[in-house]
Amino acid sequence: MAESRKDEIIRLQNEIIQSMAKSNLRSVYNDFFGVPKAPDVPAPAAPEKSSTSAKAPEATATSDGNGRAETDAKAQENPPEKLEDLLKELNGYIGLDTVKEEIDTLVHWVQIDKKRREHGLPQNDLSLHMVFSGNPGTGKTTIARILSRIFHSLGILSKGQLVEVDRGDLVAGYVGQTAIKTKDAINKAMGGVLFIDEAYALTNRGENDYGTEAVDTLLKAMEDHRDDLIVIVAGYIEPMEEFIHSNPGLESRFNRYIDFPDYTLDEMMAIFDMRCSKAGYTMDDEARCAARAVIARESTADVKGFGNARGVRNLFETSIARQADRLGETEGELTREMLMALLPEDITGEKPAPAAEDAPNEEAIAPAEESAPQE
Repeated sequence: MAESRKDEIIRLQNEIIQSMAKSNLRSVYNDFFGVPKAPDVPAPAAPEKSSTSAKAPEATATSDGNGRAETDAKAQENPPEKLEDLLKELNGYIGLDTVKEEIDTLVHWVQIDKKRREHGLPQNDLSLHMVFSGNPGTGKTTIARILSRIFHSLGILSKGQLVEVDRGDLVAGYVGQTAIKTKDAINKAMGGVLFIDEAYALTNRGENDYGTEAVDTLLKAMEDHRDDLIVIVAGYIEPMEEFIHSNPGLESRFNRYIDFPDYTLDEMMAIFDMRCSKAGYTMDDEARCAARAVIARESTADVKGFGNARGVRNLFETSIARQADRLGETEGELTREMLMALLPEDITGEKPAPAAEDAPNEEAIAPAEESAPQE
């Protein structure tokens, strides 16, 4: 009985989330394209949000087996998005103030270099290969995605897709196979950005490891295709410094470094609030205090393990799972407000203390005092 009740709760929650998502998509579509004028002409389907860069309608996405999305190699070039829209999206991200400043400077540099070319002036040597360093969950992949679209808008990249890889996608276990795997990843990223997560794993396995072959192949491609390929390597700060200094070729190719600071407590709380709002959940002041306390405790105890925005997402998903369990045991009809409300115990996992009227009567259960023996 409890299981069927829980399934019903989850179904109702999903209906609310889907309803809000459809409404948000319609709003996004109308913001970009306007409300259709002729009612007898059906409007195009609202664009779906994607974890990769924006794709043309005919482009498809495939999975690489590790949960990462990559653009189909046969996808045609996407029309560039408006730069002002992309910068507005970038500035709408919570936190990342220093990162936004770095990107503004980079955009201005590219724009001025294009103006100099138009006027026949000598151009600067544009090298846009970058190093992103910071703890997990600080937005490195998110910024790489929007940068690929920004560079496409500026005319630096012909397609603007992002291809995300790690050591396993580049390094093989047999002689000669690593170069083939690495070239395949490079070909998929041509016209866009090749994003290599935890790139230091390519060089920290010893001299006889095939990772050095992957690095050599990358270095050649970065030089040969510098006009239509940008490589971004990412990872923890100290290991990334060792990685760049492990090879003179890497030091010469990567000359732009962006550090991603950890999110502040206020920023992580704003991310939690945003997730609640988008998914159709509400919190009262007590629940918000509980969420803030959990985030503060967990992120302070182990910032890398908590994972900044990643830890906030995990806390949110755990909270709504606990809410489903709680509502699954509730008798009576469930209202919309009940389905939306996150309580402190949903967030902390701790059962609330019993109310005063529910507390046992100590006088009623106290043992009777023994009477003094009569003489």
